[in-house]
Amino acid sequence: MTDDIAPTQNSSEIELLSFRLAEEEYSVDIMSVREIRGWTRATPLPHAPPHVRGVINLRGTVLPVVDLSVRLGMSPVEGDARNVIIVVQLGRQTAGLLVDAVSDILSIPREELQAPPDLAADSAHGFISALTIVDGRMIRVLDLASVLPDDSAEAA
Repeated sequence: MTDDIAPTQNSSEIELLSFRLAEEEYSVDIMSVREIRGWTRATPLPHAPPHVRGVINLRGTVLPVVDLSVRLGMSPVEGDARNVIIVVQLGRQTAGLLVDAVSDILSIPREELQAPPDLAADSAHGFISALTIVDGRMIRVLDLASVLPDDSAEAA
């Protein structure tokens, strides 16, 4: 059974966790997702960038929480029982992404991923690595490296 779940490097499909922000759908590579948590109020940090909601205690580890809506230039997520925090890891960096709701787990053939159009006026463009259409819905694939807080710049 684990062979069915564990993707290989040469796999022709990518598994994505899709979620909602306002009326839009986004996704991240499921291999970067560590867990999905219910809403937890974050403790604000002084001098943190506007998109960093604060930090939460995740089993003894201080975890920064990014309000993904603010990071992408939209209105802040309300922060209530309907919202979730997707805990993601990229390399040695772990953070929580505050989103409206998790939608689905998708298996997408890699050839169906399309590069986003180059729109200089689109502030979220640099955060999107690919686009795909699933059941008539446009799904944006996030580039986690550009979304997550930069430890070196924000620790100063």
